[in-house]
Amino acid sequence: MATNTQFSKETYLYWYELMQLIRQFELKAEEKYKMAGKIRGFFHAYVGQEAIAAGCMTATRPEDPFITAYRDHGLGMAKGITPNEAMAELYGKATGCAKGKGGSMHFFSKEHHFFGGHGIVGGQIGVGAGLAFAEQYRGTDNVVLCFFGDGAARQGVLHETFNLAMLWKLPVVFICENNHYAMGTSVERTSNVLDIYKLADGFEMPGDSVDGMNPETVHEAVARAVKRAREKGGPTLLEIKTYRYKGHSISDPGKYRTKEELEEYKSKDPILLTLHTIKEKGLATDEEIAAIDKRIEDVVEAAVKFAEESPFPDASEVLKDVYADPNYEFIVD
Repeated sequence: MATNTQFSKETYLYWYELMQLIRQFELKAEEKYKMAGKIRGFFHAYVGQEAIAAGCMTATRPEDPFITAYRDHGLGMAKGITPNEAMAELYGKATGCAKGKGGSMHFFSKEHHFFGGHGIVGGQIGVGAGLAFAEQYRGTDNVVLCFFGDGAARQGVLHETFNLAMLWKLPVVFICENNHYAMGTSVERTSNVLDIYKLADGFEMPGDSVDGMNPETVHEAVARAVKRAREKGGPTLLEIKTYRYKGHSISDPGKYRTKEELEEYKSKDPILLTLHTIKEKGLATDEEIAAIDKRIEDVVEAAVKFAEESPFPDASEVLKDVYADPNYEFIVD
């Protein structure tokens, strides 16, 4: 879908810097994962999908809640989790955004209205509608962005949630980040409905297909849906078509897709496309771009240093934040 909106210099530079931060953070974290003992457990990189985070941020307010699945590092940092907190969480350190107890799949920040990373496929869809119900009940005009993948679009909870979201006209935008593969299974092998946004039709919910390799098109589609929700028009389903350059997780070699397919999508790299627009419009010099890149490099290196020097959680923390009773004590012998 073409875009005619004229965005400001500040917006393009914001998009470029945010996408570069996410990209370089993920690449550095992957490097550290492969070093024995640095990062453990699951790890799902957002490399290639950065334009979605960028476009969503400029189309929403800071107080609009975001909730997503386990590929959550990029969206978490976009919402305000610092690279230091993000890297420390990957390292399992006490200074992480979830106190080192969530790890890669469970980023969280109440302060920044980022309600997770969720490891259960599709589990966040119902929770996202619940967040929207809470905003509606409290009388705010905040709008929830609920992200999920193409694999989660096949879960039953999606249909139950869509039904209630439309019935109650909840202020939520459902965003399917369609990167074409649920783990290693292509969309074509999982359903006769290949255009996921058409799932909205069964609930008379507005739906649209969006180019997810361009922050401009993401911004425009999300802005329209958010405006509708803010004006009490109810939910929207956006199928944002994107691509992950890495495997499903760090253990996935991605042999189910061809080199030609991967190279085709790399030619649509959202960071390079945005950089091309910046240069074409004369919005920044090569020196200014180099300064941004250097700043990001320094921030990511500082995040690694912060994570490596931070302490692990104390054993007394093991059951804290698990039970609702704040007076519950876990005694370590």
